[in-house]
Amino acid sequence: MNSPQLDIPVRAPSATSADDTVLPFAVETLDLRGRVVRLGPTLDEMLARHDYPLPVAKLLGEAVALTVLLGSALKFDGRFILQTQTDGPVRMLVVDFTSPGKVRACARFDAGRVAAAIEAGKADAGALLGHGHLAMTIDQGGDMSRYQGLVALEGGGLEDAAHEYFRRSEQIPTAIRLAVAEEFAAGGQHRWRAGGIMLQFLPKSPERVRVADLDPGDAPEGVTAHEVPEDDAWVQGRSLISTVEDLDLVDPDVSSERLVYRLFHEPGVRVFNNIDVRVECSCSRENVEAMLKSFSQDDRDHMVENGVISVTCEFCSANYVFEPSAVRPEPSQDNG
Repeated sequence: MNSPQLDIPVRAPSATSADDTVLPFAVETLDLRGRVVRLGPTLDEMLARHDYPLPVAKLLGEAVALTVLLGSALKFDGRFILQTQTDGPVRMLVVDFTSPGKVRACARFDAGRVAAAIEAGKADAGALLGHGHLAMTIDQGGDMSRYQGLVALEGGGLEDAAHEYFRRSEQIPTAIRLAVAEEFAAGGQHRWRAGGIMLQFLPKSPERVRVADLDPGDAPEGVTAHEVPEDDAWVQGRSLISTVEDLDLVDPDVSSERLVYRLFHEPGVRVFNNIDVRVECSCSRENVEAMLKSFSQDDRDHMVENGVISVTCEFCSANYVFEPSAVRPEPSQDNG
């Protein structure tokens, strides 16, 4: 007797690229799961709020694409925060993703050092970041504890750091590709685009995902470290994703569905519903007012310029102006 067949719909991949979305997919015959992110107007709006030098904008775009790839995998309502702190010209990147699809981002950088790096032709991601660390934080909100993973940045880019994080912290075979580009239009105008793809090997059997001990390990000196052969399914998947070019990830004429179909049509690929992404900042006049009231009077006095206190959000550049008297806390009431 033939075994029953699963009723899985089969259709041609969409020819239309859906910007500002994440497409989850699965290659079930190879125990592979992944996601493709495409960012267009959302990224352009985010970067347009700041006058970042082009290499800084490109680097922040990569960070946003990576954060959306990872944050959109949350199975609960919460936040995923990616942050770098380094000694490079771009000393900090912060990307804050709130499930299911809200994102905001900002960068801090030394304008003089960035200009010097550009002039010297050394403005790639690794040179701009320098040495430091990348932190990835999962915040479940409420009274739930936060989870944070750290990975060293040692002159490489964000792709390198993400691979090292999954190799050391999660020990899940993972491949990630990121790309950012400017799309030029008539009249000299340009728009930012970004894309990314992540592939992970997630077999049901833990024996199939064994990895070799991490260097330096605790083996006695002179003992040869044992080697664990990679699973054939992961070798195939990793080889396929290595063929992805930057243009594949940012080209509006190549939809996410067409990309994954091109990569995995032979073993068969299943796609799921898109997750929409939008830029949205959580700042508000009420939140800023409450923050100012929490400061000491001396701190607030030092913030007064031209008779007012002005606060600009680093994420969205919104400016909030207050009269000093408006942010003075109410005197505590003695109920005794």
